[in-house]
Amino acid sequence: MVALIILPVIGLLALKPPAYWHPPADSQIPAGAKGQQIRYGRELIAHTAKYLGPKGSVRQLSNGMNCQNCHLDAGTKILGNNYSAVYSTYPKFRERSGSVETIVKRVSDCFERSLGGKAPDSASREMQAIVAYMQWLGMDVQKGQRPDGVGLAKLTYLDRAADSTKGRLVYVAKCQVCHGATGEGMKVAGAREYVYPPMWGPNSYNDGAGLYRLSGFAGYVKNNMPFGSNYTNPQLTDEESWDVAAFINSMPRPHKEQTADWPGIKNKPVDFPFGPYADQFNEKQHKFGPFQPIADARKVK
Repeated sequence: MVALIILPVIGLLALKPPAYWHPPADSQIPAGAKGQQIRYGRELIAHTAKYLGPKGSVRQLSNGMNCQNCHLDAGTKILGNNYSAVYSTYPKFRERSGSVETIVKRVSDCFERSLGGKAPDSASREMQAIVAYMQWLGMDVQKGQRPDGVGLAKLTYLDRAADSTKGRLVYVAKCQVCHGATGEGMKVAGAREYVYPPMWGPNSYNDGAGLYRLSGFAGYVKNNMPFGSNYTNPQLTDEESWDVAAFINSMPRPHKEQTADWPGIKNKPVDFPFGPYADQFNEKQHKFGPFQPIADARKVK
């Protein structure tokens, strides 16, 4: 009889989810000029195009997408590419640039890649506000730590290449209603920002963005798309997530010169789609997979 009571409890404990990070409450925003700066930073993340887009009221720097199109809920969503670990982990060395990067450098990269434009001046009111907001979000995270729920899910590699043909069917069934039949996104007439961002084409993220790598996009989709999904209620399977990522990233988009990226070619991610490589696998396999053979070959060396 005792065992009958204990076993279910053990099972419940095993199913207990991680203690995911949660953003600080608005009541913790300080008063005065610092608080105003943090609030402005959040506004810039949520409505980047309004201030810094093609018709921005401050400057015209970006492609019309908002930072929160990739960093959901103004960078606060669990497994939605949130900012919880930015302040705790930067400055840090990044293999992509082969250098130690500051928060300003990281934000600048997003403007040049995901937002397809130019970075705000490092001393500008806007850049300083964005950095202040990220610092505030991570104020309870210890230096050097990455809390549970940061970044994106790492999905298990498929035992095949991701299939853009299957992915198109997923896109039509689950994504097209918001992002459009031609990936053009959706705007309200006369608006300066998208309600739903473009998935490809001239106003979407360029091929230097993190989401252009399939593992990132698949993990992003799994816990966040279609709209209303989250890590407790995903709507797509892992296979569907990989395949729709393959479809979207097979479509045309702006190109960014990346010859200086990943100066240590042995450290290029298995799904970085541009050579040269330190292995025998071609660009097509590095873009669409299967990725496990690439990862296995690296373990042998």
